[in-house]
Amino acid sequence: MLNNQLMAKDSDSLMHQKLAKELLDSSIKKGYIAPSYLFSGPKGVGQEEMAINFLSNLSNNYIKKLGRKERLQKFNHPDLLWIEPTFIHENKQIKESIAKSQGISNKSSSKIRLEQIKEIKRFLANKPIESSHGMIVIEDAEKMNESASNALLKTLEEPMNGVIILISSQTEKLLSTIKSRCQEIPFKGLGYKSMKKEFKQYTDISSILHYEEILLSLSNGSPKLLTENIEYFQEVPNTIFKSIEELSQNNLESLDLAKTITDELNLEYQLWLVKFLQQKYWDIDHNITVLNRLDKLYKQISSSIQPRIAWEIALIELTRSLSTD
Repeated sequence: MLNNQLMAKDSDSLMHQKLAKELLDSSIKKGYIAPSYLFSGPKGVGQEEMAINFLSNLSNNYIKKLGRKERLQKFNHPDLLWIEPTFIHENKQIKESIAKSQGISNKSSSKIRLEQIKEIKRFLANKPIESSHGMIVIEDAEKMNESASNALLKTLEEPMNGVIILISSQTEKLLSTIKSRCQEIPFKGLGYKSMKKEFKQYTDISSILHYEEILLSLSNGSPKLLTENIEYFQEVPNTIFKSIEELSQNNLESLDLAKTITDELNLEYQLWLVKFLQQKYWDIDHNITVLNRLDKLYKQISSSIQPRIAWEIALIELTRSLSTD
């Protein structure tokens, strides 16, 4: 049990997450804090900020003088462990956010790895320095590999002096046993009108106007995802979009397009392009055959299969499927 704390003032960005805030505030007011939470819902709709607010409210009263919230926001609080997916770059783990900020190209998808989950146990084994408990946040928790998931499950099953928050936009990918040990806090995406308003700030980018509805649907009510999707869109050459729009029944042209995609886009952008195509064909006619083929392509280029070969076969098969509809 933790002492009741004064609730932090709502920020404008979290006003539409009324239910999530009420559930967390109620936990603090009643003095009962669950050992683990699952913040579910579309990516980038306030989960990270809500986690900071919640953990800030859990801290002891005297920490207020030390700017606890500001230090939590900067990830420099001694009792906070923030975990995010990593890439392996030059035989070293590098955080996804750092790789992106430094423009590091990666040939594999990011993951949360076993060693990162093991760090949680070591972290909780130490007595908190300023708080009465350790605070752990796992961002994009659905990216845990199998060994990491099993290790986390074991950690959740053991008594611990800490609070663990999992943030996930794809909770169906989490082990059911992990989900059952967490109190779920649902987050919702913004409505269509609000997202249209968000999109207006990008209308000076003429190339995206033709794809407005696809980008809005792909963003799933998340302003953060909308920004990311537009950034991805701008990095994909227009020639690729044009070639995809005009998929030819000529197999040689499909092979050329596969080569262009894999030569000019790293794996991260290729995966985004597959998601973009899935949304495009879903919006057009809910073509399940095409969606399933693109899902297979996504899994293939996420694995050890050579991306170029995967794209070649997929584009040829997609062309055939679309030409018969």
